Amino acid sequence: MPKTGTSKGQGAKASGDLLETLRARFEANMHRHEGVQWEKVRARLQAKPDKLRALGELDKTGGEPDVVGLDPKTGEYLFCDCSAETPAGRRSLCYDRAALNARKENKPKGDAVEAAKSMGAALLTEEQYRRLQALGPCDQKTSSWLLTPPEIRKHGGAIFGDYRYGTVFIYHNGADSYYAARGFRCWLSV
Repeated sequence: MPKTGTSKGQGAKASGDLLETLRARFEANMHRHEGVQWEKVRARLQAKPDKLRALGELDKTGGEPDVVGLDPKTGEYLFCDCSAETPAGRRSLCYDRAALNARKENKPKGDAVEAAKSMGAALLTEEQYRRLQALGPCDQKTSSWLLTPPEIRKHGGAIFGDYRYGTVFIYHNGADSYYAARGFRCWLSV
């Protein structure tokens, strides 16, 4: 069956809807990005449709991505999942593909590292997670897998973070573990 022009039109509408969602979130949370102008962010996003698609995936899975700064070295805008709890559409995953493959039974539906990569983003590092928490506490009832240093991962572990008792905690767990209240957050430079 020949293609009509509707899918292209629907894609433009979806991009417009996403840009409007991002703009509204940006304006409602100016404390996250003081000195950053929305029109410049929008222009950058429109020039990089692959990054806009990635932000659409982050938003669709409950991440509520927003600008959290500007990289002084590259001039890129830094986006991060800013949802109050780890994104609901990204929970119950083990850490990475090796951990998933190592599970013999009760395997989860996937892994955090591959899921982030498939969305065009990456897991937050511990430093990025602490930076996000400095903007306002998140993960007060959940936790988020974090990009794990190779020296920890080679021993079978992975790290995750949460916020309890007024403090950011970074813990470790077996990389093959998964929980209904643990997901992952993403970081994306645009």
